[in-house]
Order: sequence, then C-alpha cells, then structure tokens
Amino acid sequence: MPDGDLSGHLDDLGGSLDGLRLDEGCRRWHPIGPMTTYRVGGAASLYVRPQGLPELEAVAAVLAGSGAPVVVIGRGSNLLVADGGFEGVAVQLGDGFEEVLVDGSVEGGVNVVAGGGASLPVVARLTVQSGLSGFEWAVGVPGSIGGAVRMNAGGHGSDMAAVLGWADVVDLCDGTTRRLQVDELELGYRHSVLTATQVVSAAGLELGTDGAMEGEAMLAEIIRWRRENQPGGSNAGSVFTNPPGDSAGRLIDLAGAKGLRIGTAQVSPKHANFIQADVGGSAEDVRLLMREVRQRVADAHGVVLESETVLVGFDTPGP
Repeated sequence: MPDGDLSGHLDDLGGSLDGLRLDEGCRRWHPIGPMTTYRVGGAASLYVRPQGLPELEAVAAVLAGSGAPVVVIGRGSNLLVADGGFEGVAVQLGDGFEEVLVDGSVEGGVNVVAGGGASLPVVARLTVQSGLSGFEWAVGVPGSIGGAVRMNAGGHGSDMAAVLGWADVVDLCDGTTRRLQVDELELGYRHSVLTATQVVSAAGLELGTDGAMEGEAMLAEIIRWRRENQPGGSNAGSVFTNPPGDSAGRLIDLAGAKGLRIGTAQVSPKHANFIQADVGGSAEDVRLLMREVRQRVADAHGVVLESETVLVGFDTPGP
C-alpha cells in the first residue's frame, strides 16, 4: 500500500492496540535500534511488549489479517535496524516469557520448559546447576529461546535441533496458537519453517540426566574460547552463514576484508565474520560493509554468502 495509506493504517492499529490496555501500553515511534546488539538504527512506528501469553494472543488477534509489517525483536542479537526506523509494528516479549522450569526427571522426554524470551546463557547455567547436560553450548549465544528455535541457533558442535522437543507458537498473521513438535519445525542449519511473524512463546527441551559432572567446566571453557576468539563491543555475532563445507570467516579473511572499515562500521580484526559498529554509528554503514564483504568474497572465491543478520526497515531485505 502507498506510504500514506500505511501510515494511516498503522494509526488505526495503534488505536486498536491501545484498546487492549496492555501493561506497558502501545508506544509510538519507539527506538528499537538501541535494543539490538549493534546498538544502531531507528524507531518503530508502533511498539508493544506483551507481558504474558494472554497479552500476546490479544495482540495477535488485533494484528491478524491486518497486513501491517511486523517484526519480532527478541533480544536483538541478529537484527540490524535501518537508521530511518521501521514503519510497522515491533513486538517484543516481556518479562512474563522469561520463566524457566527445570525438572530433573524426564516426563515425555521434556525436562525443561523455557519461555520464548528466556536468555540462552541463563538457561544454559540453570540446566547445568540442575545436573542436566546438552545445553552448555548456549552459554555463549546472546539470544533468546524463541529466536534460537526460529533460527536453529547452535555452536560448539550442537544446536537447538539436538535438544528441542516442542515449541508453542503464536502466529501474529492469523492469530492462532499451537504446539509444534520438533519434526514439524524442519530444523536445518540456521533454518526452520517458522516465519518472521510467528512467535515462540515457550519451548520444551529434552536434556541429558547423566548428572553433567563436567557441566561447569564446559561452561567455563566455552566462555573462555569465545572471549579469546570472538570480539566484544557492538556486533550481532556471525554476519553470514557458513557455506557448505567451508567457513564464512575463512573466505572473508582470504578475500582481504578482515579489518575493512566503511564509515562507522568495521570487519573485526579478531574474527572476519563479525562486523562491529562504533558507538553512535550508522546502520547504513553496517549494511554497506556487509555488501562490500559479500562482493569481495564472490569476486575472490565465486561464493555468494548468505546473511545470517536480519535487516529491518531497509528498502531491500538483504545487503
């Protein structure tokens, strides 16, 4: 729809969301770029933060069939928001979705139920403290359970597909809520069947019950490895997915792009598949750098890298 029509449509949606009397209300032109791990980018036309499943389902009922652009923020660890912001509705799960229930006994295979907004490092530590094993890898991933399910996040030889039993999903486009078993999610490398408007409200994990005697040591080793091999600062982790049988970081390094800078964004000198944004920097600089890196790798190796970072509010969906 034309920009003017979209603006009016969003105004009407804002009024409907106001009518829900959400705990935190519906906010207009609320900054969402600073909520991402890049810490750059603009605001969303409308922003809502449902505090529990009833509020999320109420929001879904309002958005269902509206056709309005929607983005789910999560913990913002794989998003880049345009400097001009996002003309649409941004949904972020509130504190009510951070609960983690750990049961040392296996019932139906699932012994951990985590809210979609729960922090992956928090869940990793809780499971180790409870004597469970299999989720240690997540201690170094700065995302949420919901985002991890949708992207099949992983690391250190494991991923969500290896531990997931089911996921409860609220669809913001049709208003439905249903439980999907792991085989229905079709999890692959950084992939699932979930769309950008399907929100994981909770997930059931099937973890080992062998006592996790080495769990604490594994957590410490993973944290040590990441500190030594990955940069800190404002970044979104791996920018590009690894092509089959290779490493995106290796290809970027060999293409001479390690340390490359465009404006306020730089390819990390420590790890070539990370881009760091300067404090007060520009999202457009990050995108331009992503585009340049991808072009250099294509020219040097004939490989077109696929973005793992999700671009929000830009004219094109990719770099």
